Amino acid sequence: MPSFTRRLGSALVCCGVALVLWLVVLATSLPAAARVSHWPALWVGLDALEALGLAATGVLLLRRDPRRGLTAAATAALLVVDAWFDVLTSLPGIELATALTMALGVELPLATLCVVLAVRALQPHHCRCAGDLRRPDQRGVHVDPWRSVQ
Repeated sequence: MPSFTRRLGSALVCCGVALVLWLVVLATSLPAAARVSHWPALWVGLDALEALGLAATGVLLLRRDPRRGLTAAATAALLVVDAWFDVLTSLPGIELATALTMALGVELPLATLCVVLAVRALQPHHCRCAGDLRRPDQRGVHVDPWRSVQ
């Protein structure tokens, strides 16, 4: 494994551990309730990102583009976050019932579908493999475009 990859992997693990420590700080110091000045923008922005992610994943799926796995994974994460925040920020009663209905009936099933699409996009029989994307260089030798990324 190249040293850059090893260093980057170690740095990401350290960031994950630091974030766990930060979670302890947040759990013990955040107020139980907070007033948010840009509340509508937060929800409109999140839903807009979900709409964009679903549309982009659909377009890439129709084109059989293997990059659909990237948009599907990101969209799944957004949908899970939306369900989580909808339920946890809802007031008891009809608001909570609506949030749970949306989470269980729409957001989490769509997230599951996106995860399935993302995982299937990684499998060679569900996407164009790197061998299909090879192009000849100036000498007529086939060059694998994915090899230059590593």
